[in-house]
Amino acid sequence: MMRTEKRMIITVAVIAIMIGSVGVYFYIVQMGQKEPLTISTTTSLYDTGLLDALKAAYEEKHPNVVLAFIAAGTGIALEQAKKGDADMILVHAPSLEQEFMEEGYGVNRKVFAYNFFVVVGPKSDPAQINKSSPITALQKIYAYGHAHNTSLWVSRDDNSGTNTKEKALWAAAGFNYTIIHDEPWFVSSGTGMGTTLNIANERNLYTLSDIGTFLKYRADGLIDLQNLIQDDKTLLNVYSAMAVNKTIIAHAKIDIAMEFIKYLVSDEGQELIGGYGNETFDTPLFYPAVKVIKTHSPTDIANWIEDYAFFDVGGTRYECPPKWRYGDYGVYP
Repeated sequence: MMRTEKRMIITVAVIAIMIGSVGVYFYIVQMGQKEPLTISTTTSLYDTGLLDALKAAYEEKHPNVVLAFIAAGTGIALEQAKKGDADMILVHAPSLEQEFMEEGYGVNRKVFAYNFFVVVGPKSDPAQINKSSPITALQKIYAYGHAHNTSLWVSRDDNSGTNTKEKALWAAAGFNYTIIHDEPWFVSSGTGMGTTLNIANERNLYTLSDIGTFLKYRADGLIDLQNLIQDDKTLLNVYSAMAVNKTIIAHAKIDIAMEFIKYLVSDEGQELIGGYGNETFDTPLFYPAVKVIKTHSPTDIANWIEDYAFFDVGGTRYECPPKWRYGDYGVYP
């Protein structure tokens, strides 16, 4: 009797292994038929979950493509693309993007979303920055930190899009980032937005954050920081997509990259971006930019985007100057 039971157990196990093997085989075959598109992206798009939502919607309509994301700060994302590790990028630092294109690596840039950075900090607000302008807030933080010689501000310090914006804000406030960077009140995290917010939360520090990651971490109960400064022109945050130039990186999959970029700026993609976060946060984490640019409405936002994220060539401003447009993908009028 025991021998019969043992034989049955072995038989069932063998069948289970065979079924599992067949499943794995078909999974591998199926994956082998899909074309991967590697996207190097800023952490804010990834940490908020927006890219997961875009991936699910896009792959459902394009079952032959698999989107693979490499999340890093904009500076690192651009370097990865230069090394040939990505087919396209999603970033938010116009000055770094322009350098990337001037070096020949990036083509067919499209602005697809915007939101605002925020200055966040502890509820006690020791430097009394609440409701100040961003520039005044940084001046108050500098004065308080300098006077009390205590840790007060944490910077990502990672050459990301947020860090690039932070450096510009400190300069506008009259301070040299390289000099204040070494002062006792100034803390460097050298990490992404999520970790930097956690450090600020644990140590009661101020920091600059994109609004999307801040709201996500607040909603998840990870931080108790307060949004003290927001919705100011100087805090505008603009996201762009760009394909890697295949004349420089021969294996870059520009055709597949452009299909995804076209989806991002399509009505469907823009609606998904604009609606993401509404149910959870009672406000979008990102605003679609295509209609604003196309209709130039609302006028103030359209002008802000052009002032901040467009590139001037011969007195005309472009989201992507003609010399950096490649192929005929129908993404420019």
